[in-house]
Amino acid sequence: MSTTPFAFTRLCAGLAVAVAAVGIAQAAESDTARYVVEFKPGMAAAARKALSEAGGRVKLEITGGEAVAVELPKKLVATLKKHAAIADVSEDALRYPMGLTTAAVNPETYAKGQTIPYGIKMVQANLLDDVNAANRTVCIIDSGYDNTHEDLKDNAVDGEFDSGTGWWYTDETHHGTHVAGTIAAMNNKGVGVVGINPNKRLHLHIVKVFGEGGAWTYSSTLSNAAKKCQAAGANIISMSLGGPTNNPLESKTFQSLYDAGILSIAAAGNAGTTAKSYPAAYTSVVSVAAVDSNKQWATFSQYNSDVELAAPGVGVLSTVPMGMGSTSTLKVGATTYAPGAMEGSPNGSVSAPLADFGLGDAVNPAVAGKVCLIQRGTIAFSDKVLNCQHSGGVGAVIYNNVPGPLNATLSGVVTTIPSVTTTDTDGATLLTQLGQTAVIEVKPSNYAYFDGTSMATPHVSGVAALVWSYFPQCTNAQIRSSLEKSALDIGDAGFDNKTGYGLVQAKAAYTRINKKGCGN
Repeated sequence: MSTTPFAFTRLCAGLAVAVAAVGIAQAAESDTARYVVEFKPGMAAAARKALSEAGGRVKLEITGGEAVAVELPKKLVATLKKHAAIADVSEDALRYPMGLTTAAVNPETYAKGQTIPYGIKMVQANLLDDVNAANRTVCIIDSGYDNTHEDLKDNAVDGEFDSGTGWWYTDETHHGTHVAGTIAAMNNKGVGVVGINPNKRLHLHIVKVFGEGGAWTYSSTLSNAAKKCQAAGANIISMSLGGPTNNPLESKTFQSLYDAGILSIAAAGNAGTTAKSYPAAYTSVVSVAAVDSNKQWATFSQYNSDVELAAPGVGVLSTVPMGMGSTSTLKVGATTYAPGAMEGSPNGSVSAPLADFGLGDAVNPAVAGKVCLIQRGTIAFSDKVLNCQHSGGVGAVIYNNVPGPLNATLSGVVTTIPSVTTTDTDGATLLTQLGQTAVIEVKPSNYAYFDGTSMATPHVSGVAALVWSYFPQCTNAQIRSSLEKSALDIGDAGFDNKTGYGLVQAKAAYTRINKKGCGN
């Protein structure tokens, strides 16, 4: 950082007058916002002085010393942009995890007792051994990593402490641990699931940007985190996060990392619109869309010309912090179903006659002592379950009113009866079984099904590491090109905005590079 003296210019003097005139020191919180301020080369000291005189409060020192994240009076931003020592002032944009709620999928279980998530086969990870993975490092920027997890604890993993979010080896929001499991859940007989690189060879580095209660972070924090990944020797940066606003410093950061040979991969977003999400929309970052187990584009996945690759992102089974997941079962009469988890449901087991509770939009004592079968629609899921509970019902099954599985949450509302979800098709069948004994069980688990482009992203990150490990002589740009050219075309013929070049394929990419060379 430069300490070159700088004369106090008329612009700076005028700035000080403006500060006094508007009384910024006493400004209301709504009159301020958080910005990224970039300094001109050799002008850091003067720029910092101007920020201080403007009433700015530094919130984050950005690695390199040539920029800061600072809380500033909004009225002074335009003036600061003109300051001779300041290169740019931009909004410090918010970045969010790109995960949704849970969903139901019937995974395939092998004799050795592990469950193989459908995405592992879909991206051909089962066809390519991770024997060389020790030469690659994947840096996961997320909410942390449960280093006590039975399926993660023996991996080659490290990270660091952050004063804002805490230690890398805890995960209060569960998101980062789920992402990590897709990349590297261990191949350990009889335990849990497997990841794309399952044999404890791949090196993971964890940078935690979402702490306890952290539903978002800033673009400046993400820029710093990405530089930490670089310092840790990362080949690949995996980011299941994003936000709708571009940030110039963040864009420069990821371009510099790309120029340095790092491949950054990020979630396209879950808004189901053509809107762009950042960092995925930067040209230096691979944008990942989500598809389901039938290789169909997920309707929540954002679609635009920046989408590059697609991967499984619906009903993805992976690791969550120990005991923080939920396993649900449903049996009615002699029929066993595969229900979806109702996020927020209490654990418990009930056995009682199945009763039709319609839309569940009113209390009805006729379902007392019974399991309520409820159709989706009209009111919130939590209200449906509460109405069943207040009617004396002992459990609830909510079925979809449109084709497919139902993703549902109680949104933090506390209920006392176990509840699950199911498809529209199963709902129709259940309506023919009214009066039969329904058994619902919800119990703690170390695994969970999540939806989102957050879940698609680690599939691509894991495959990139796996393929690259065989060809370390290839550049990041060449690996990117090979993944694109070997992708399975699953949408409109050729490139399309929903699935990009197609579904990422590990074995196909390996074969292509082996035959045609890097990037060809």
